[in-house]
This record gives sequence, structure tokens and C-alpha cells, in this order.
Amino acid sequence: MRVDNIIQKKGTEVVTLSSESSISTLLATLAKHSIGAVVVVDGDKVVGIVSERDVVRHLADTESVEGQISSIMSRDLQTCGRDDDIRHLAAKMTERRIRHLPVMDGDELVAIVSIGDVVKSRLDDLEAERDHLHDYVHG
Repeated sequence: MRVDNIIQKKGTEVVTLSSESSISTLLATLAKHSIGAVVVVDGDKVVGIVSERDVVRHLADTESVEGQISSIMSRDLQTCGRDDDIRHLAAKMTERRIRHLPVMDGDELVAIVSIGDVVKSRLDDLEAERDHLHDYVHG
């Protein structure tokens, strides 16, 4: 199974914010959309990602939600492509402790996948395989 299979099921909506957006705007956006991360863009260019974890670290250090998200976002952006294999993606996300990956088509942001999306996809695959084997043995 490929990343594109996840995208077909979940859709391509990606919540983005400018790197100049405030941390309080980020918090409101995360809450409004019930998401754990937003992709940070400057114009059409993806420049980073910022997550709940980044906000928590910032709060622990400063006890403040003041500032721009550019000061807390991850700039070393890990991404994936539509054709990436889900098993390899799961290993990469687990190994690097990444919970959200932007899906890119060249320089274009096309979707975002979470570790939850990947786990659900793998479970669906395993259940389908189990059902197929059950039907084969008992059919």
C-alpha cells in the first residue's frame, strides 16, 4: 500500500499558517481543526512544520504564548511522496519519532499524513488479509 491510498481515503486538506503567524493563532487553529500540527508556508513554499509538541516545549521554557511560530517550528522538514510505501513510512516515522509528514509532489504540498493514518492503513491491510485467509481456509 502507498501513501496515495491514504490520501484517497482521508482527502487532501492541509491546514497551513505563515511563519509570521503568532503562537496564539497556532493554538486557535489547532483547536478549531482538531489537529496536532500545521504546515508552515511562506507564500507557496513549505518552510517547516509546527506541532503541539513544539508549543508544549515553548511553554515549558517561557511560560508564554507570545511570539511567532517561526521561533518554534521545525525547519528540518521530513516529507514523503504519494508513491512511498506505507511500511517504510511507518518505520521512518517510528524511528525518527515523527507524528506528521507533509506529502509533497515535487515542490507542491498535496496532503499531510499522521502516524494515526499510517497505523489505521496498516490495520485495514492486515484485517483484509486475515479475512481473505479465513475465506480461503473455510470457503
